[in-house]
Amino acid sequence: MAEPGVVEPPAPNGQAPIAADGRAAAAFVAPASLADFAELARAVLPAAVSDFIDGGSGTETTLAANRAALDRVAVLPRVLTGVDSPRTEAALPGGRYAMPVAVAPMAYQKLLHLDGEPGLAAAARAAGVPYVASTLGSTPIEEVAAAGGPVWFQLYWLRDRGMVADLVDRAQAAGCTALMVTVDVPVLGRRLRDVRNGFALPPHVTAANLPGGRDDLAHQGTPGVSAVAVHTGAVFAPALSWADLAWLRERTPLPLLVKGLLDPRDAVRAAEVGVDAVVVSNHGGRQLDGAPATATVLPEVVAAVGQRCGVLLDSGVRGGTDVLRALALGADGVLVGRPLLWALAAGGRAGAEAALALLAAELRDALTLAGCADPAAARQLRTLIGG
Repeated sequence: MAEPGVVEPPAPNGQAPIAADGRAAAAFVAPASLADFAELARAVLPAAVSDFIDGGSGTETTLAANRAALDRVAVLPRVLTGVDSPRTEAALPGGRYAMPVAVAPMAYQKLLHLDGEPGLAAAARAAGVPYVASTLGSTPIEEVAAAGGPVWFQLYWLRDRGMVADLVDRAQAAGCTALMVTVDVPVLGRRLRDVRNGFALPPHVTAANLPGGRDDLAHQGTPGVSAVAVHTGAVFAPALSWADLAWLRERTPLPLLVKGLLDPRDAVRAAEVGVDAVVVSNHGGRQLDGAPATATVLPEVVAAVGQRCGVLLDSGVRGGTDVLRALALGADGVLVGRPLLWALAAGGRAGAEAALALLAAELRDALTLAGCADPAAARQLRTLIGG
């Protein structure tokens, strides 16, 4: 029995059997859509862990708005284009990939399955897309980079700048091909599901990239308190500035992405600092509740930065049609988050591989139905907002 407020590890029943080489012993049968993985995950996860993954901040207004905004984007398909087998390859920072998709940075993946970050990174490698490793990963970046193909490192700004520099150096030494700094978490958003659950990490899940980073705070379950919020409050720097971003740009030769921008003025300033891409993101509805849906502001950001840097969309993507919508709104690509965590929970690495294969199939179908030979053609489509 766990202590009050502490989540026990998921029970092994419902998880795919693991073979000696660490892979799932049996093939994972994917559901009909990427969104369907949510129910599979809830069937095997403790309720508090499901809430930690699925929940947003405040009254979850922004969480709901992300999905509603994407659903309001109608894409005008082209016909008689002669397309029957579209290509899905696209350029993103650091290279050309099998889809205009990257796996979003997400913390503590061993909460969901023992395969954790290496399992999801290996699935991304099999799919030919970048995996973004989180500062708050439960596996060290070196092990994640060894398991994955193209791995980007997501950086949270810490109070100790020496630790920031060390993380950047470790990511580069591990072979990461891009760096993504998240700028919308001066403090953790007030996530009421976690507060009500008194959520804390179980002993087997740690912030593996932060030695000496007060990780003990994340394990201290207290009724009415999110231990994860207490931990991040102790180690995150709340006063990140443009000067810090400029320092980081000078510090690393890697392609640099900035995640967490919504205002086009901030996107322009980031481009002026020299970033390679901005990620239009509201943290999946987990930071400022009442912030706009990302699909709503994406066209303004694209117009504001022009050709000065790339633009990716994050928050709310649930399938291939959403990727098409983002491309038609002007994005170069998207980050996919929660659906891949659900798939990891449901089937470990095999589940994540099945989810990414399903996403690729959905994207090919969407491109075909829209009359697009490739993602570049999708960026020329017209959209209507509201149906």
